[in-house]
Amino acid sequence: MRGETYAVPGCTQDFADIAGTMEALMAGTEIVTMDESVRTTLFDYELSPPCEKIKVKELGARLLPPLYSLVFVIGLLGNVMVVVILTKYRRLRIMTNIFLLNLAISDLLFLFTLLFWIHYSRWNEWVFGHFMCKFLSGIYYMGLYGEIFFIILLTIDRYLAIVHAVFALRTRTVTFGVIMSVLTWVLAGVAALPEFVFHQSQKDVEQYICLPFYPRGQEDNWKRFHALSMNILGLALPLLIMVICYSGIIRTLLRCPNKAKYKAIRLIFVIMVVFFMFWTPYNLVLLLSAFQTIFFEVSCEQSKRLDVAMQVTEVIAYVHCCINPIIYAFIGERFREHLGHFFRRHVATNLNKYISFLPSEKSDRASSGSPSTGEQELSFVF
Repeated sequence: MRGETYAVPGCTQDFADIAGTMEALMAGTEIVTMDESVRTTLFDYELSPPCEKIKVKELGARLLPPLYSLVFVIGLLGNVMVVVILTKYRRLRIMTNIFLLNLAISDLLFLFTLLFWIHYSRWNEWVFGHFMCKFLSGIYYMGLYGEIFFIILLTIDRYLAIVHAVFALRTRTVTFGVIMSVLTWVLAGVAALPEFVFHQSQKDVEQYICLPFYPRGQEDNWKRFHALSMNILGLALPLLIMVICYSGIIRTLLRCPNKAKYKAIRLIFVIMVVFFMFWTPYNLVLLLSAFQTIFFEVSCEQSKRLDVAMQVTEVIAYVHCCINPIIYAFIGERFREHLGHFFRRHVATNLNKYISFLPSEKSDRASSGSPSTGEQELSFVF
């Protein structure tokens, strides 16, 4: 090696060579020894330049903000309508409605944080401060876990109503629904607690970033814990409960065919299946990213591909916030009735001052004057 040359003659040249070597080290260039057969780079000493992901960031800055904005607008309108119809027309008289209301609130919490991530994705800089970084990151995951847990509760609710109908008459009360909802939000907060703790806003070169900063030396362990938590609570647990509950429901319906009961489980089943469709790709990529050092040899290109996959699957997962209201509109007959009544009564009445051919309030009253199936206390609101 050049640093091992101690010859006194020409020592000025030796010092120049040393200076050149140090300059090469600082520049991250390849160093050639006196023996041309022995060559080394900074990578050999684990001091390789960081993996540049400028193109990945540029892709995210172009792709994510418009898609997030679309998800935000559609999801906000849809879930606000669900909250309005549940509170205005159904009066939260049964436990199922309470769980559906909390499911919509979970989506709205999730969407609230999306406003800030839109700005962060567009400018690649966190400008909202340290507290908001912690708070919004925690609320993001609290909304996500809340959605998962309320879908699980809705599945169990359907199971009790159909398989254990007598027991359900005693337990499926509004009071019990409120208690379960409060406990579920507490559980969602506990599940999101690491995000409240570890997310920080710190300056990275010239810009502030908002990311989880785990204890030094434990980064990989915490990343894997996060990925496993998401996959256990977000995939494995709901899937296990769905298999158990719907196996019992199917057996009951095969013994005692009942069209009303079939319609009662159809919506909850679709909600859960759609949840898996939209969130499974993201959770699997998250798991793969956390355990990449075990699954394959880490390289810069591999890391870039995982980042792109994370961005794409994350957008797919976010779209799920818009889906539940659309499912209600297509599958829930009574939801469509209430939605139509709301628009005729509140929207069309105001627009009728300017557009004369819209349905009148009189026809709306005539159509809604007689009791409809929407007013019957069935086991499912929609």
